[in-house]
This record gives sequence, C-alpha cells and structure tokens, in this order.
Amino acid sequence: REGSGAVKPARFEYAAPRTTQDALALLARHGLGAKVLAGGQSLVPVLNFRLAKPSVLIDLNGIPGLDTIEVDPKTGEVVIGALARQSDVERAPVVARANPLLVEALRHVGHRTIRNRGTVVGSLAHADPAAELPLVLVTQGGRVKLANARRERWVAAREFFVSYLTTALEPDELVIEARFPALDPSAGWALEEFSRRSGDFALVAACVTLAIAHGLVERCAIGIAGGGPTPARAVDAESALIGQEPSDVAIADAAAQAATGCEFDSDIHGSAEFRRELAQTMVSRALRAARARQASAEPAAG
Repeated sequence: REGSGAVKPARFEYAAPRTTQDALALLARHGLGAKVLAGGQSLVPVLNFRLAKPSVLIDLNGIPGLDTIEVDPKTGEVVIGALARQSDVERAPVVARANPLLVEALRHVGHRTIRNRGTVVGSLAHADPAAELPLVLVTQGGRVKLANARRERWVAAREFFVSYLTTALEPDELVIEARFPALDPSAGWALEEFSRRSGDFALVAACVTLAIAHGLVERCAIGIAGGGPTPARAVDAESALIGQEPSDVAIADAAAQAATGCEFDSDIHGSAEFRRELAQTMVSRALRAARARQASAEPAAG
C-alpha cells in the first residue's frame, strides 16, 4: 500500500509467459518499462527499495527448457540456461568434471538458501562488479547468448560487462544462456576472495587458471573483481608470467603487476589503495593455489 511505510515495491503488472517467444514479445512491447524475474535474489530487494519501478514484471519461471545444465559435445563448453539454479549447477557432476572452477565460484556465492533460488545467468545479467560468476566468465573468456524478438547474438564476456550493474543487454533482450569454457584437466585453477563476512560480496576477488609445461608457464589467465566497475583481466601480468618458471618470486612480481595494472575505486568499504594491496595478496594466493593444484594433477613420473 502506498504510504504505509512498509518496504514494498511500487505497483506493476505481472506477466507469466509460457514460451521464450512470448517473453521476448513482452520485452519488445514494454522495453525499459519491463523487468525480468528468474531467481529474484537481486531483483526483489531492488524492487522493494524502489530502486527500480517497472511497469511490468515478466516472470520466466513458467517457461520450459531454460534450465539447461550440460556440456556441449562439440565445443566442450559448459552450457547454463537462463533458469538453471546456482545450487543445481554447483551440484551437477557434469559441471564438476568439465569446470571445477565454476563449482568453486558458486560455493562463494551468498548462502545455500540464496543459491537454491538464484540463477547463474541472473547473476551475470545483474553484473555486480564484485560477484564471482562474472569474474569467472571474464577470466575464462566465456560468452553469453542474447535474444530479442528478431534475432539472437553471441557476446563475449569482455564485451558484455560495461560498467557498474550495466551490461551490453538491450532493453528488449534476454540472456538465454551462458557458456563457460571447459578447463584443461591438467591445468591449475583457483579463486580467492576477501569479504567482511561469510556470504558477503567480496571487497576484492581473484580468479586464476594456470598451465605449466616442462617447468614453465604455458598459459595463464588472471582476473580481478571488486576493485572497479567490471571484472577485468590482468593481461600484462599474464604475459609477463608466460614462459617463466612459476617461482614464488615470479608469482609475487605477477601479482604486483596485476594489481598495478587494474582499475580500483574507493567507497565506504575501502580506499582504492587498500583494494589494490588486497588485490595483490589475492592474486598471489590464487596463483600459488593454482600452481599447487596443477602440480597435483600431473601424472607421476615413470
């Protein structure tokens, strides 16, 4: 009720389409006036605090076929549909085999009750710069499929996240699915983050994949989230580490370079300088953990 003092959303119409085409037709009709409900773990608080006042809420939960969790046999990518719950992805054996880094990231997302309802794609579309799932998608070079009533298009992760809570998604588009590349079974990986309390968004998080051959770094990806408007790859630090022995000194140098090369902002939780130092620590920890995991995955000699 208006004026009651309760934390309630502004009035809106409710639509429950039964097909993706119907949902896209509603988005074409309402555009910026519409909001899409999948898991609602981010959207509902935004509505209740009236940070968003849509004219219509489009509930996707009645649409069959959007809860895909599978591995594409041609590309090896982990395919996650728009309604796939985070807890279902976290527990899926097919995901654990193909991309254990994604499983590890999901274990850092909020609490179990949040993951039981929240969706992977919803977290990507919400685009909180400190969220774990956008960080993994960017670090691994994943992609998302967007659709409107006229067409579908693929957008790479590095182009999808634009700024704070802002993506390349147009007002009449849905994110239909996300694709995370499979991990090399012999590669190391790690996600390290620092938050004030368990379940909070990270002040800074670092995500790493690391492949070592003949004692030298063959491939490396380093991603940082929580410091700036979007998760970012530390490409200069990656390049500097490739071809090097992954010693403690080389890792420390790469972590320092990663922190220096990324954008950090100040807010009430910490200054840019604090976040930069924290990022250096998180990257160093992640690289060490990835190195140890890669070593444990190598077959025994002889």
